[in-house]
Amino acid sequence: MKPEQGNESRSGQFPSGFKNKIASRGEMMASIGDFDPLNTRVPATKIEVTVSCRYAVFFHFPLCALGSPVWSRDAQKQFGRTEVIDNTRNPDFVRKFVLDFFFEEKQNLRFDVYNVDSRSCNISKHDFLGQTFCTLGEIIGSTGGRLERTLSGIPGKKCGVIILTAEELSNCRDIATMQLCANKLDKKDFFGKSDPFLVFYRSNEDGTFTICHKTEVIKNTLNPVWQPFTIPVRALCNGDYDRTVKVDVYDWDRDGRHDFIGEFTTSYRELSRGQNQFNVYEVLNPKKKGKKKKYINSGTVGFCPSSCFLLSLIFLCVFKGNPSQPTSLHYMSPYQMNAYAMALKAVGEIIQDYDSDKLFPAYGFGAKLPPDGKISHAFPLNGDGDHPNCVGIEGVLEAYFQSLRTVQLYGPTNFAPVINKVANCAAEITDGSQYFVLLMITDGVISDMVQTKEAVVNAAALPLSIIIVGVGPAEFDAMEELDGDEVRVSSRGRLAERDIVQFVPFRDYVDRSGNQVLSMARLAKDVLAEIPDQLLSFMKSRGVEPRPALSSSPLPELHRHI
Repeated sequence: MKPEQGNESRSGQFPSGFKNKIASRGEMMASIGDFDPLNTRVPATKIEVTVSCRYAVFFHFPLCALGSPVWSRDAQKQFGRTEVIDNTRNPDFVRKFVLDFFFEEKQNLRFDVYNVDSRSCNISKHDFLGQTFCTLGEIIGSTGGRLERTLSGIPGKKCGVIILTAEELSNCRDIATMQLCANKLDKKDFFGKSDPFLVFYRSNEDGTFTICHKTEVIKNTLNPVWQPFTIPVRALCNGDYDRTVKVDVYDWDRDGRHDFIGEFTTSYRELSRGQNQFNVYEVLNPKKKGKKKKYINSGTVGFCPSSCFLLSLIFLCVFKGNPSQPTSLHYMSPYQMNAYAMALKAVGEIIQDYDSDKLFPAYGFGAKLPPDGKISHAFPLNGDGDHPNCVGIEGVLEAYFQSLRTVQLYGPTNFAPVINKVANCAAEITDGSQYFVLLMITDGVISDMVQTKEAVVNAAALPLSIIIVGVGPAEFDAMEELDGDEVRVSSRGRLAERDIVQFVPFRDYVDRSGNQVLSMARLAKDVLAEIPDQLLSFMKSRGVEPRPALSSSPLPELHRHI
């Protein structure tokens, strides 16, 4: 049966209602409490059991039921059921069995596998495919918590193998909500495009992976947008935020032999940061990568734009060199953007989604201004000192290119004046209604390091984050010192209250194939990674609580400066 568009659930359930009815008992009973409901003993821990089957007779619609060894199929006294999966010999069931574990007891279990072929909710009405018996202790005590058993129960017939994986559940109660989309996935269907869906797995200590989520199928597109979904963090990583999460991208096929498009790995820590910003992953197919020298990727997967807060971004560019010379970092090539423009566009296009008026103050520093050649360390790119705002990122880029034609680039590179200028703006609004982000793009040489460190320490107490993108081949030791990931910035014996500086060298993100879009996506991903945590750290330090949305100003505004 071919599911209707968007109706194949994350568990691979049937689009029509009857298969869901069959699995409904599993939804109610998948979390299994004490084996004896009259027993009030406290269990040692809770164990999650994942079920898979391999090499079985062809399963049109497989389902697994769990019970004690003495339950009767006719009596339907199972502890729980998995979901039903379409057409496969190797089902990996997403729905888990959660069991209370008592170390001092022998907890006998029985797993039965069925092929669902009717609308009946009575398990005995469906085709029995095999069963196995074991104890919960056997699963836990197996190497890696993974027990593999032969299915039996049908005389003279090989029923395949059932794989039971156990893991102790953490006390993490966090819930993650996300919405993902993809771009330019590989075309897999001869008469169409692709019908993509995602499968999430968490890593295990033995190098294997356990399935934990499936998205719905989006039909006939290479640029799918999946519905938002919510998943317990415990299911995704069992409370270990740095645990590897693997995501496979498939093209759905009616016969259950879904085509592999590619994969990527991440972690919950990285995913959680991405929910409030742009985050992109390259989908890679190892076989294609090994065969094709020019292979880049099989598409990208990222987060759909959200609007949980607004930012104000201020742009600042160092002006050095002759922009008419190809060796200059400001060189205006008719064929491609220079590194400054790429950094402006990469970061600005993401953060502009969080700004209400799309007006960006943009400055340059290190230049002689017309008509008298006065040296300035903070001049508006649009030439208007009273109104330095540019309309949208395109307006910023236009002002940047225009300024290259009108000013004479000149050193030295002084950071402190512009940091202090933005800090003065941030100091006027500390009630949590606005947050400022200063993006500084430079070649790496700081002429006033002592004053800059003092400016950063002072600014750390304000609603302000500073992003520094280093362009060119220079050494960036000074920038690394300002980025307080390892050692907090200090000045005159004072430590910065918060880590507010994020530094990245642009050269680390340049795609070797010359793909500027991919280069900008990689840059934006890392350069914005710390902004949500920095914003929250300021709000918490000032005791600012989330406020109800207002129709006129629903969210705190983030100010951006270039």
